[in-house]
Amino acid sequence: MQTHTKTTGPAPSFPAGQAAAAAHQFVSNIRERVAKIVVGQDVVVERVMIALLTGGHLLLQGLPGLGKTLLVNTIAKAVNLDFKRVQFTVDMLPSDIVGSEIIDPKTGEFRIHRGPVFANLLLADEINRAAPKVQGAMLEAMQERKVTIGGQTLKLPTPFLVIATQNPVEQSGTFELPEAQLDRFMLLHRLEYPAKEEEQMILQRQIGMGLRHEQGGAVPRSAFDLIEDGESSSIGDLVSAMEAVQAVHVSEVFIKHCVALVRATRESKLLDFGCSPRAGLALINAARARAVICGRAHVIPEDLFELAADVVLHRIRVSYEASAAGHTGAGVLESLLANLA
Repeated sequence: MQTHTKTTGPAPSFPAGQAAAAAHQFVSNIRERVAKIVVGQDVVVERVMIALLTGGHLLLQGLPGLGKTLLVNTIAKAVNLDFKRVQFTVDMLPSDIVGSEIIDPKTGEFRIHRGPVFANLLLADEINRAAPKVQGAMLEAMQERKVTIGGQTLKLPTPFLVIATQNPVEQSGTFELPEAQLDRFMLLHRLEYPAKEEEQMILQRQIGMGLRHEQGGAVPRSAFDLIEDGESSSIGDLVSAMEAVQAVHVSEVFIKHCVALVRATRESKLLDFGCSPRAGLALINAARARAVICGRAHVIPEDLFELAADVVLHRIRVSYEASAAGHTGAGVLESLLANLA
């Protein structure tokens, strides 16, 4: 169903002005820098850039070892964002994420200790290994960009973005994310294993990295050692690119197609429930960002069809009867998209 069209290439002309051209160049620079460290994963890079350009949260689903942490870390460094990573475990507490009040031993008074959620880009690794209470602590932060600690409401930095990873729910020690939290993620992208040629390149790069010498000892170098603090873009460049995304033209026909798809999920007899209006907004915002990434000042139907799975599938649930009859969420979505064409 997804075509995964390549979005790299020479910078095109922009009838909408220099802002869109500058935004496209910003994205191209980031992708070029990521490509020096991360092998393949073009579609995942595009989804992360869509999340950055729209301020929407992204959920990546896949098995460990596919380079998710390396990718997000590289992009954060390229844009000069404050980046923090949290490894979710079953024994975590909400205060481990948002922070808590602690006693200052010098004054005997309480002061606020801010948790890792106070960052521009938070990587929530294996979020579905945490207990539901901890997962719920993320809701206010993700939706309202603020948290409450000790009765005080504190705003999070801007920009603020959560990129979470989750293991397939069939694995032991995982808790399925509730629908309310899944709906907070603009996109849910399912990662695949690299192609044969890409996997060979990954191995070839690793064996040629050598050792990193420090403090009289040495450790094998990894891809993380390739992430440099050199010349990078700035948050100002990101903000300018976000403004260019807001200026991308969305036709009335495109909006009608988004509404038709969302409403079709609610009316399908194969689904227990369909998408909320938030899904339609996510489709439009993601399509605008993809247009900039592809070098366009307007959205096209291809954007809708390319992004539909990542926007819709985690917001619908196949009924028990339909599942027993062999229907899947992807199959239902494909039939709904076919009716739009």
